[in-house]
Amino acid sequence: MIEARGLHVRYGQTHVLRGVDLSIPRGEFLLIGGPSGGGKSTLAHALMGLIPQTVPARVEGRVTVAGLDVARVPVAQIATHMGLVFQNPATQLFNGTVGQEIAFGPHNLGLPEVAVDRRVGQALEALGIEHLRDRPVRRLSGGEQQRVAIAAALAMRPAALILDEPTANLDDAAVGCLAQALRRLHRREGLTLIVIEHRLRSLVDYADRLIWLEAGRVVADGAPGETLSRMAPSPADRSPDSAPSVAAPPLVAVEGVTAGYGRRVVLETCSLTLRRGEFGALVGPNGAGKTTLALALSGLLRPQRGRIRWHTNGHRPRVGLLQQNALHQLVCDTVEQEVTFGPRNLGKDDDLDAEALLAQADLLALRHRSTQALSVGQQQRVALAATLATIPSLLILDEPTAGQDWAHLTRVMDGVARLNRAGQTVLLITHERRLVERYASRVWRLEGDGRCVSVS
Repeated sequence: MIEARGLHVRYGQTHVLRGVDLSIPRGEFLLIGGPSGGGKSTLAHALMGLIPQTVPARVEGRVTVAGLDVARVPVAQIATHMGLVFQNPATQLFNGTVGQEIAFGPHNLGLPEVAVDRRVGQALEALGIEHLRDRPVRRLSGGEQQRVAIAAALAMRPAALILDEPTANLDDAAVGCLAQALRRLHRREGLTLIVIEHRLRSLVDYADRLIWLEAGRVVADGAPGETLSRMAPSPADRSPDSAPSVAAPPLVAVEGVTAGYGRRVVLETCSLTLRRGEFGALVGPNGAGKTTLALALSGLLRPQRGRIRWHTNGHRPRVGLLQQNALHQLVCDTVEQEVTFGPRNLGKDDDLDAEALLAQADLLALRHRSTQALSVGQQQRVALAATLATIPSLLILDEPTAGQDWAHLTRVMDGVARLNRAGQTVLLITHERRLVERYASRVWRLEGDGRCVSVS
């Protein structure tokens, strides 16, 4: 179905893929793992023909899909055989409602309306998002957008589908729903599946093969369970730098806050108190309002009812927010400029140890690289380093796992834990249970009805 021979890809002087050979038979379920920045998304774009047709890059070697040379055949023709869901789903959603988004592809195939409606219904059901059909796309959570993008790709009925980190923003229930949907499509429909993931353990039981891509090369290729155990052994459960839960005065109290967008209420009568020096974690299902609460705490969204009371002598302290989509907060040309931008504007650049921050985030080698030329995981680490550089009183990390392998993620989070032990207050919003167990001293669960329940 898909074949790559001697595939090299360079962006300018940066060599991303180095002689990749890959053969994917029709009907195979293939997992692709590996560290952040290893070339996984670049490989997906090259297999689809986006590189070099729409993404400027120097390419050597040959890629074929269903016998078509992707360098010579228009991407639109490749798309009739293979679909691609990007790492950042928001970049490929552009219709008004969820139903319109999923119907867009089938409409462009010239299908009759009854066939389009049938495909939309089946795609919604496969992803468990029937309730979102009439919802505006731009009012969805990151996890909901992820499922809509996958549903839109499935509605095209491709013979092969590439999913680039599809579970990054999904809660456990949604991950299970997605895994089962992919299993059904693979077994019943004979769909060829290529799934690029860091959260591989939820999928290894369903896949036929796992390849490990590192520094642009395939360094392992074999049975999923055995290959994953060899390349990414299970980590320790608890960080030695995790702060214990201690009684401390409150920093901020959320008191019966209701918030939303326009007339749509997302968060309703939510209450919680975060104490000084606490490492708290906020969990809960997709769409429960976790990001909305983060925006309200950071002052980017005004509550409709209730209040946020800071115990800081009447002034609002500096809040650092790492957003789910790092591109929303990257504004400078290079990595180093991004990290120093905030302190420079605050007149605190003399207090900044940029070298230490870049080293902690494994960005020293990339300090002069354009932020737009980085992988999603690298962009996420740049955004976090830039947020930490402003020395906020409260650090909010909204799903920092996107694009991160466990080694890079724990390296960064261990640094955050050390700051926490020195007095930094942290609120981690995540679906990654291992992060919560490893770092958080207190956990809240935000339910769909707005209730915030302390679970530890």
